[in-house]
Amino acid sequence: MTEELCKVHEKLTEPPPEIEATLAVLAGKWKILILWQLMRRECRFNELRRAIKGVSQHMLTTQLRDLERHGIITRTVFPEVPPRVEYALTEHGESLKSVIRTLAGWGHQHMKRQTALRPAPRRKVTAR
Repeated sequence: MTEELCKVHEKLTEPPPEIEATLAVLAGKWKILILWQLMRRECRFNELRRAIKGVSQHMLTTQLRDLERHGIITRTVFPEVPPRVEYALTEHGESLKSVIRTLAGWGHQHMKRQTALRPAPRRKVTAR
């Protein structure tokens, strides 16, 4: 049998625990977008909310708490009035920078490919 034919008959297995662990941390619509902003600099809650179009206050809060629980970001509350809270990547979160940049690079190539595959727009023909 050729290698390709062997692959057809290869039994599928469950994803490895490493993939499941990664998805447990990064899955969801907003987490990568949050991390992309925090890769640039520390941010306050409302800065993140303005930068990430479409995220609700509740969802942003939930996603930030989840990333903090996983040790990816820190939440620092400053003893000021009014209170100031900033979010930043931890050292563990910093290790995701290359992963996120790789995803962005893949997304760039994917967008170019999708654009190339789209049929050219049809020109409207009008009668004289």
